[in-house]
Amino acid sequence: MAAWQVQQAKSRFSELLKNARRVGPQYITSHGTQTAVVVSIEDFEKNYTQPKEPKVDLRDFLLNGPKLFTDEEHDEIFGNLRDPNDTGRNVDSIFEDGEEDVA
Repeated sequence: MAAWQVQQAKSRFSELLKNARRVGPQYITSHGTQTAVVVSIEDFEKNYTQPKEPKVDLRDFLLNGPKLFTDEEHDEIFGNLRDPNDTGRNVDSIFEDGEEDVA
């Protein structure tokens, strides 16, 4: 374990960095107490960072989640909720002038 006093680390910083890469972690002490550690970027990324989890798109999550029902079960449960004679409503006339009128 390499230990450096603060003043020594400041005056020989380049050497401190080289040793961190070649030898391993370099400890810095202040008034006899360890206060910091300098490690190489390779050691830091390998030992001290969490792997980044891919961001989950809510839409994809919901669409690709587990199915609660098979298609047949879904049709059996929910199939008769919609009136087969209901054709919906015509919304084309709402936007005749090409602009949305949000009230």
